[in-house]
Amino acid sequence: MYYYFLLYFAVGVIQDILWTLNVRYVANDKPVLASLFSALTAMVSLTVFYNILTRLDSEKSLVAIIVYSLGIGFGTFIAMVSKSGIKKEKLKKIWGIWKIWQG
Repeated sequence: MYYYFLLYFAVGVIQDILWTLNVRYVANDKPVLASLFSALTAMVSLTVFYNILTRLDSEKSLVAIIVYSLGIGFGTFIAMVSKSGIKKEKLKKIWGIWKIWQG
């Protein structure tokens, strides 16, 4: 059952990457792509919350929401680091540190 938490974290990261793409498409005045990624982001987030509320008990649901939120935060970090022009090698190093921390 605890593998769900890792899955929620990963989906949070993916959701934030979708949201970042959405914001970039809005900023670049691409309405079709912005609309598509906005819908995808909404589908992911609502599916996750539905899944959390229907599959997990109340105790694990709160933990799952926190883990999901941390994944979104980490996705923001990745998007900000990659947007600021940091080289791919440095991003790989950060990802390696994250994987080590995860154990």
